[in-house]
Amino acid sequence: MPEGLEAEIYARSARKVIGRRVIAVEVDPLCGDGDQLGTLIGAEVTGVRRHGKHVLVDTNRGALGMHFGMTGRLVVDGAAAIEQLEYGARRDDPSWDRLIVRFDEGEMRVNDPRRFSRHRLDPVLDLGVDLLAPVGMIAAALDGVARRRGPVKGVLLDQRVIGGLGNLCVDEVLFHAGVDPATPMREVTDRDRLAKVIAETMPSMLAAGGSHTGDTGPGHREGDGRCALDGTPLVRSMVAGRATVACPMHQR
Repeated sequence: MPEGLEAEIYARSARKVIGRRVIAVEVDPLCGDGDQLGTLIGAEVTGVRRHGKHVLVDTNRGALGMHFGMTGRLVVDGAAAIEQLEYGARRDDPSWDRLIVRFDEGEMRVNDPRRFSRHRLDPVLDLGVDLLAPVGMIAAALDGVARRRGPVKGVLLDQRVIGGLGNLCVDEVLFHAGVDPATPMREVTDRDRLAKVIAETMPSMLAAGGSHTGDTGPGHREGDGRCALDGTPLVRSMVAGRATVACPMHQR
């Protein structure tokens, strides 16, 4: 986290700055180029959009691209769109502010105990179809990688295939699609069903609060978590280099 769902929540929160004028920009040098971002001073915010895990704040001098890393939170006018990330810190420490954009009214901050967030002007995004795209677009993206030999989980985590899917969302999708995360992508025959599950599950998780809300979320990833469908103990493993939770009974 944050995954694409959290970035969508952040983008919706950031829309309140549309129409404001930038009067100052401060950025942690490990997270962005202060001279580059300083060119936004005096710019007017014209819109806010999101693609994948990136939030882009459009201005009449270019777009401020924000990527939040693993633990970054967006705070607008003192209010955090997400009070606490599931695996993030429990407090808002001013020394963790990695980006501050001050406007003629209010401010926007990225607060992160780590320095993984990245903030750039007019970033070039090499991303696939968005995780909230229509089912037909998602199906086409999956058809385009149908012959890959790697595990389906690794393919779904590839941001050039579907932008915004992260570890928690991919486990949840495969859980509801009944697919073993380690299955080679080329052996996933019902890609239309997988696309349908993505197109249905992502909006549901967004409405519930984000990527941590599913049946394979944080509350099920430790201890004696059991499958919500058949009661089987969930199995934990490493797939595509990521901690993975799956049901050995119905995920084949």
